Amino acid sequence: MSTPEILYMVVPCYNEEEVLHETAKRLKEKYQSLIDRSLISKESRVVFVNDGSKDKTWSIIQELHEADPSFFSGINLAHNSGHQNAVLSGLMTVKDICDMAITMDADLQDDINTIDAMVEKYYEGNQVVYGVRSARDTDTFFKRFTAEGFYKFMKVMGADVVFNHADFRLMSRRVLQELANFKEVNLFLRGMVPLIGFQSCSVFYERAERFAGESKYPLKKMLAFAINGITSFSVKPLKLITSVGGIMSIVSVIAILWSIIAKIGGFSEHGWSSTMCSIWFIGGLQLLALGIIGEYIGKIYSEVKARPRFIVADFINEPGDSPYKEEK
Repeated sequence: MSTPEILYMVVPCYNEEEVLHETAKRLKEKYQSLIDRSLISKESRVVFVNDGSKDKTWSIIQELHEADPSFFSGINLAHNSGHQNAVLSGLMTVKDICDMAITMDADLQDDINTIDAMVEKYYEGNQVVYGVRSARDTDTFFKRFTAEGFYKFMKVMGADVVFNHADFRLMSRRVLQELANFKEVNLFLRGMVPLIGFQSCSVFYERAERFAGESKYPLKKMLAFAINGITSFSVKPLKLITSVGGIMSIVSVIAILWSIIAKIGGFSEHGWSSTMCSIWFIGGLQLLALGIIGEYIGKIYSEVKARPRFIVADFINEPGDSPYKEEK
């Protein structure tokens, strides 16, 4: 390694007033340690992205910047754009003023000490370094079962995702520049980043409990996120509909032959239960198929409108850095 390179930390925030001061404190201590070891440049800094918070999150970010403008920066989105868009807005803002960027949530569940290993792996030639959970001991049984099931199901559906990896990752400037070429509105960064390619590796860490506040991903949002990931990166559900349709057609032909034989044999009286079960079963399959098709049509609708994925209201940073250019 020659000259230490510039590291920007992108931290999306939504109603994080209870934890933000502690997050800022720990990140500053970590950065100072990295600077002292000549692993990162003194021009490195932390960028908090306020995703339309309803509490004092943005005010706290402004206070942090005023107290230490050479270290803390802030991006204020015009409205709540969602976690993935908040992460992307930060990355696209800093992609031309950093050598590498790390994304992590503000709740301190991701291990800050893992940043050292990420930076070291970057200097070894890796363009992407994934932070991967080594275990899920802090999760409930339901959360662990559904989360691991999600990653396995994504693999079955053909999406290239890193098992037990969320959005704690390091990316080089080259990767960020390539990420900017992905214009889809329906974002699923866990699937997009592996598509970019380049040399990558993983570092493992123990995920902690939230330092304060409540989870921003209740069951409803988790299910919506999973559906978005599957439909954004795989057409296998559509192919499955075709397969089920073919199977049902064969079953229908067999049922017709059975009905003809029953009629000829003189035992054509059918039970009400079997008739109703058949109607409900086939009707349910049809509605499920329409729902899956509708999900894809809805995504097409969102994409063709090509609306901005996020709108930045404010970007507080030191003068001299490249101005923010809105990404669409």
